[in-house]
Parts: sequence; structure tokens; C-alpha cells
Amino acid sequence: MKTNRRIASLAVLAIAAAAALPAAAQTVTLKVHHFLPGTSNVHLNLIKPWCDKIAKESGDKLKCQIYPAMQLGGTPAQLFDQARDGVADIVWTIPTYSAGRFSRSEVFELPFFTRSGRGSSQAFWTYVNAHALDEYKGVKPLWLHTNDGSSFHLSSAKGVKTLDELKGLKIRAATRLNSRMLAALGATPVQMPLPAVPEAMAKGVIDGAMVPWEGVPAAKLQEIAKSHLDVPAGAPKFANSIFAFVMNQARYDALPAELKKVIDANAGAEASAWAGGTGFDSVVAANHKLATDRGNVVNALSDAELARWIKASESVDDEWVKEVTAKGANGKALLDAARALIQQFDR
Repeated sequence: MKTNRRIASLAVLAIAAAAALPAAAQTVTLKVHHFLPGTSNVHLNLIKPWCDKIAKESGDKLKCQIYPAMQLGGTPAQLFDQARDGVADIVWTIPTYSAGRFSRSEVFELPFFTRSGRGSSQAFWTYVNAHALDEYKGVKPLWLHTNDGSSFHLSSAKGVKTLDELKGLKIRAATRLNSRMLAALGATPVQMPLPAVPEAMAKGVIDGAMVPWEGVPAAKLQEIAKSHLDVPAGAPKFANSIFAFVMNQARYDALPAELKKVIDANAGAEASAWAGGTGFDSVVAANHKLATDRGNVVNALSDAELARWIKASESVDDEWVKEVTAKGANGKALLDAARALIQQFDR
């Protein structure tokens, strides 16, 4: 009996000792949710490598369970709230799919504003932390980035080379500022997330889509589109979208210090630049080749025609300034600050 009691006592002590182990000794599994397929560039070359890196640097105390293609439910527009509310621990999303909620952040979606993913992502991270961080309450931003800039991908084999040829075409837009730009240019904007584009374009619901070259394979636009339109080399891109890789704040706060350090070491301005550069800029040439290898026509605006497009879309900037100012911010000062950061990082 004494032996049994001793064994039982030792078992209780062992359980108590295990419970008393610091949280850092336990594996933390983070649920990561996003809207693209598991075969997408962002999943394979951004989210998964980031997760692998934090696992390695934490000695496998931090691990990710990645859920692509909205596998945890909801819509892309709900992803930010899923991170804030703890449905997921981390999400990758386009914040401005929720129209009107990120009005200061969306300055980076204005027409002809950015040139590259890497430079504009550094500028975007810096801008948000200085001027719009309160738009991300409830989450901890890990990277904030842009894409390589949107191009036009069109059903017509002839394509578009002038502003007059764009007029009346139904074109997919990612966000409300993308839509405003298209309307200012004379096109008919149809706002939808990227996963909806292939079916809409194949069925003729839209005549084309504004999508960065990075997103071409995910939407199979090298197969569905017959022509494409870019800006002249080195010119600011037609438009952009902003992206956020954010973590539930309470989940981050509950981590032990050593694991917070791992997360912090893989977040910030450099992580944002990596996301924009590695995730977007680095794949443009290869995805461009996917289209040309199929015999698709790739046009570029002339410098003179680009000037026409820029002038035609100037009202979008003015409207943004008025709206942000009406909400209590200094819209002109914010626009100037964002442009200064673009000048610093995205040249």
C-alpha cells in the first residue's frame, strides 16, 4: 500500500511539475487564414516560408496551421475581423475589401501612386505606423505591404492602347478606389475579390480585370485573357491594393517573451519589404512570360497616352482628400506624407 501511495504521490507531483512548466516550453500552434488557394504564390512563397522561419527560430515552439481559400469560413471581406475577434490567430488579407474602414491606409491605392512592391511596401509600413495605426485596433500588424501594381488583363485579342478604347468596358476592380479610377477613365467598374475573377471573365460578365502580374496564375488570366496592358517601363502603375498580415493582439500578448521575440524579428519594415519584393516583384517577369508564351498580346501605354490617363483620374485623389478630411483628418497632409515616403522608398 505504501508503495502504491508513493507512486500516486509521485504521479501527482509530476503532473503539477508539468503544469508549472513555463509556456515557452509548450508548442503554440497559430491558425493562419487567407483567401487564396493553397497553390498560390502568396501561400507557397510568403505565408508558408514565414511560418517555416518562425518554427525554426523558435525551436518548433511556434507552428502554423494554414487554412487557405477561406477554409475557416466567411468571406475575404471578413478576414480582418476574424483576426481581431480570434476566429483565426493570423490572417493575410486586403483590408480595403471592407470599404470605408481603412480610409487613411487606402491612400496607397490611389491611381498612379506606386512603382514596385518592395519600395511601396516599406513606405506603406512606415506611413501606417505614423498616421493610421489606430485603424488596426485589436490586431498586431506583422507585415503591411502592396503588390507590384495592377495591370489590365482583357478578353479582347486586340486589347486596349488608348483611353478611348477603354471607355465602356466592364473591368474588375479590387477596391473602391480602384473602382473610382476606372469610372474616371470611362470604364464600368465591377468590384469583386480575385477568386471570383476567372468565372466572371470566362462567362463574359466582365471584359477584363485589373490584377497585378503576381496574381495572373492564381486567376488563370494567362489562359482566360487574350491581351494585357501595362504602363511604360519605370512609370507609376495604374493602381495598387494594400495587404495586411496581422495577428490577434490578445494571442500575441499571451505569448511568452521568447516567442514574442521570434514574432517581432519577423515583422516590421523589412518583413514588409520582403513581402512586396519577394512575393510580388520577383515573379512579374515569369508571369509575364506565361502570357506571351500563349501568344497573348501585351501592350504598353505611350508616355503621351499615360499622361492622358493620369490627368483623367486626378479627381480620385481630390475625392479621397475630401473624404478623409471630412472624417477629421488632414487629407492633404496625409497625401503629402504618403507621397514623400514613396519618394524615399519607391524610386
